[in-house]
Amino acid sequence: MSDPSDDPDPGATETEQPSDDDPQGNPSETAAQAQRFTEGTLLWPLLTLAGPLVATQILQTLYNLTDAFWVGRIGADAITAVSFAWPIVFLLISVGGGMTAAGTILISQYTGARDDDAVGHVAGQTIGFVGLLSVAISVVGIALAPHLIALLGAAPGSEVHGMATVYTRITFLGLWAMFGFFVFQALLRGWGDSKTPMYLTIGSVATNLVLDPFLILGFADNPLLLWVGLGGVGDALFAATGFGGWGVAGAAIATIVARGLAAGVGMWLLFGGRVGISVSVPDLRPRLDTVRDIVRVGAPISVEQSTQALAVTMMTALLGLVGANAVGGYGIANRITTLVWFPLIGMGMAVETVSGQNVGAGRPDRARETVFYASAILVAAFLVVGTLAAVFAEPIVGVFVTGESADAVVGHGADYLRWVAPTYAVMAIFHMINGALHGAGATRLSMGLGVLTLWGARATIAAVLILIVGMGATGAWIGIAASNVLAAVAGVAVFAWGGWLGAVVDESGRPSGEESSAADREGPAGEAVGPEPATRE
Repeated sequence: MSDPSDDPDPGATETEQPSDDDPQGNPSETAAQAQRFTEGTLLWPLLTLAGPLVATQILQTLYNLTDAFWVGRIGADAITAVSFAWPIVFLLISVGGGMTAAGTILISQYTGARDDDAVGHVAGQTIGFVGLLSVAISVVGIALAPHLIALLGAAPGSEVHGMATVYTRITFLGLWAMFGFFVFQALLRGWGDSKTPMYLTIGSVATNLVLDPFLILGFADNPLLLWVGLGGVGDALFAATGFGGWGVAGAAIATIVARGLAAGVGMWLLFGGRVGISVSVPDLRPRLDTVRDIVRVGAPISVEQSTQALAVTMMTALLGLVGANAVGGYGIANRITTLVWFPLIGMGMAVETVSGQNVGAGRPDRARETVFYASAILVAAFLVVGTLAAVFAEPIVGVFVTGESADAVVGHGADYLRWVAPTYAVMAIFHMINGALHGAGATRLSMGLGVLTLWGARATIAAVLILIVGMGATGAWIGIAASNVLAAVAGVAVFAWGGWLGAVVDESGRPSGEESSAADREGPAGEAVGPEPATRE
């Protein structure tokens, strides 16, 4: 294939044609990045992008697993409180998450189209808009936290309800830090840089690992210090400060501090032009047309992610009818599942970026090929991982909880893994297809799949089995497993249909649809590769 920069769209004038070169004839940074994914071999660039993304997702789980481990040292009530709080946090974060994902999609398509100005402009608009959105979500979350936790089944006035409310409110107070880091990751991912966010994540996770045991448990008899033979140091620090830890509130504070530091470094890199994307302060000034594009592409993803969060929230509420131990077991098993889910999501993010850049460059064939490569790799891996998780379910869950009622919590969590882990492989296929749909801009179609399978099917099956059949927590586990299989079947059908490849955003700000001719998508100069960018000031 010849370099697209040497074969301009015959219908475009010289002034209309985006330039891939600087005045000396060297490829721009964006053009060079686009060549990596839109030309030549596909498997190796996909793997080199996915590797750091998978590593980043594994590191992300350490936030939750570290919190669960140290909060679990307090007792079963504390871990149950965090299990009640997290679905609410996840639900409201999902609203902003769709907008950060829109940034990824638009950046990836503009990178494939080799448009440097549009890349920087969209990055700035995404940062500004998501920043404002995080403030609004924080206000709502702080105000509604106690009421939403009560709706999930935690009795108002109980110790569990009080701890869950504190954890939720502190988390929302620092939501700006979370969103700031999420936006940085999303923008760099769309451009094709997964290593820089990984390095920042390593630093952020390390900070959280250090802060958690002390902010949660304090200095006196701190298990970490005892394990390394420094119990005397802990006693001396306690004598000097009297600090006995903040319990579950300490877990939330540690995460906010760790995320906030990473977000600050990320913004410094973007605004200093130290990474491939360069953002300037004028790019933050809201432009209605660009914000409209972000909302139009991101709103369906927000609904999709909120649907998943609602499924978790509804499942928590249904399990609350079974008992607090079932909620605790679900919370732990769900966190363990993220060890599999996040690597899976990491590969899906790589598929999203590679598909988006190839759609932007007019190479839909490569977008489809990406899904085949990624699915084959993950299915082989998760057949093994799912089997091991099901066989060793009890000892795996038992690591994360001690104290009174621990056996009951472990029993429920182990049952979850025995039912759900065997479906990991089929869900890998669904996530790879979903990544391609996102990259192509077919976010409404992706939303439809999520609403149908991860909300409608999952909640309906679980509710019937728990409330009508009377199967208890087992009914929830069956509902989750069945919805995973249904999602995969529906995803394969949509992928085989192929209409999703016509969803690339055109200059009018609307999906181009299947009426766009093949010629429209032949190269990065074609008008169908992305919306007409606003001029950067």
